Amino acid sequence: MKNFFTSLLGSLVALCLFFGGGLLLLLGIIGGIAALNHKTVTVEQGSYLVLDLSANITDAPPAFDFRALSARRNDTLQLRTITRTLRAAAKDDRIAGVFIKGDLSPAGYGTGFAALKEVRAALVAFKASGKPIKAYLTYATAKDYYLATTASDLVLDPYGMIIMPGLASEPMFFAGAFERFGIGVQVTRVGKYKSYVEPFVRKDMSPENRAQVQKLLDDIWQDLVADMAASRGLTADKIQKTVDAEGLIRATVAKTAKLVDRVAYRDQVIDELKKQTGRAHSKESFKQIALADYSRVAKDPADDAKGKAAAKSKSVGRNAQLAVVYAEGSIVDGEGDEAGEIGATRFSRELRRLRQDDGVKAVVLRVNSPGGSASASEAIQREIRLMRKVKPVIVSMGTYAASGGYWIAAYGDRIFAEPTTITGSIGVFGLQFDIKKLANDLGLTFDSVKTGKFADTLTISRPKTDEEMAVFQRMVDWIYGEFVAKVADGRHLKPEFVQEIAQGRVWSGAEAKKLGLVDEIGGLDRAVEFAAAKAGLGMGFRIVEYPRKKEFAEALQEILDKVSPNSARATGVTEQITRRLEAELNTLQAFNDPAGIYARLPLDLMIR
Repeated sequence: MKNFFTSLLGSLVALCLFFGGGLLLLLGIIGGIAALNHKTVTVEQGSYLVLDLSANITDAPPAFDFRALSARRNDTLQLRTITRTLRAAAKDDRIAGVFIKGDLSPAGYGTGFAALKEVRAALVAFKASGKPIKAYLTYATAKDYYLATTASDLVLDPYGMIIMPGLASEPMFFAGAFERFGIGVQVTRVGKYKSYVEPFVRKDMSPENRAQVQKLLDDIWQDLVADMAASRGLTADKIQKTVDAEGLIRATVAKTAKLVDRVAYRDQVIDELKKQTGRAHSKESFKQIALADYSRVAKDPADDAKGKAAAKSKSVGRNAQLAVVYAEGSIVDGEGDEAGEIGATRFSRELRRLRQDDGVKAVVLRVNSPGGSASASEAIQREIRLMRKVKPVIVSMGTYAASGGYWIAAYGDRIFAEPTTITGSIGVFGLQFDIKKLANDLGLTFDSVKTGKFADTLTISRPKTDEEMAVFQRMVDWIYGEFVAKVADGRHLKPEFVQEIAQGRVWSGAEAKKLGLVDEIGGLDRAVEFAAAKAGLGMGFRIVEYPRKKEFAEALQEILDKVSPNSARATGVTEQITRRLEAELNTLQAFNDPAGIYARLPLDLMIR
């Protein structure tokens, strides 16, 4: 027996050494690849800056920059990286123009219409510098086309098309499936427009929900079409007429309708760019540099100006920092998963650290969240209220800043939003599930012993009694009252008015501005400018972003701990259906509020 344990121990040690050594070897190999591929970026005179749309545009910076590990294109581009780089390119004599290609790959909370609005504004500003923008489209969605309309030469493949039938939202309803499998659902809510619970208790949209979603889609679509029409020298009615007549707009129709400038093959466009960049008869492609690569060496004119001012200045701004904090994802209690969740404990800790850091003179809170846990939202808002006492807090709303997302934004000193931002949804709900019928059908039964009539209230083995549901409704009513009161206080509005515009209703950023829920229409850059001015920073300050990028070893460890084989985009029909079911059901995992009370947008309010 002693020999057995000795042998077993020896084997375990050997295994540990083997796997530990293997991991170290893997780290060494990847580190070596990173060093080899981290080449110096050079910009040839007369190059075109290539904006490859084949990516997901996120508000927050990627946790780790994996460009150094692979020659493949980036799958993620940060919003500020794009806007800063385009500003730099406009002033760089080496950059001759911008070439737009590819198809956007939205994922998670990225590539929303509010973010695209800011990218488009940066492209328009670049074009105003006198440099051309060329765009080549193959199968362009409304989002692709929206950015491409900034081009001075917009080209569509002869066999391509503009897939722009309009915007639609198509929620999935689970009530029929729950009935079939014996899963019970009981709901408590406040707000006739608070529609998150509908998929669990209905088989279609309520009239109130249909009305609010229709208004939201109309607002967003009108803003998009107005921008596209202005760039193309058309009227909004003209574009709408083509959209309604075609839906999927073929190349010849797009050319006739003046949605594009011309129809040509890719090689023809490449040859034209080769000629323009001095490589007409070369086997090489045209002179170019990818936006992601150029961003590593680009000098933003605004940063240069700030640097010069800082060198001369002895004011408060010289060594000051302005923090941009990204609240992107569902709001949950606890630490949360940094990928797609805002953990109240983790996020509040970061806000507290920034509040106590005297070097940070102002904070811009960038919100891109549909909300979530009510208690988690309040924990974060508490830190915002405390921070406002010592330094300015400016809110910039991204694609979503609704329900709990608006809860954490309501006390900003000033709130900025895009016209296409989805906001409001000031309402609260609770969901209670039970599996009694399902369990009974399987031959399972439950019994209990308890010390009080509410001791087993949180069980899922049976439906809640009327008295228990009254308890939950009282909680929901109280939370809703708190939500309304906080919005009224933070926005300096009358509670009666907030009560009227609340009711769980979603609003576009443009409508929210009219209602007083938003102060100003503008993007993240505008919010940063305002925050700097309010803090008296002048030009000499440094922008820091949170969450920070991870060190290489940290990022690699997370990848090894949680590897996902899924690609960013579903292709087959079966895969798309599976992805959607998985995504919507996985949303329920973020429902961890201790009291089961939530302030969140519908399961996701998808607009496509």
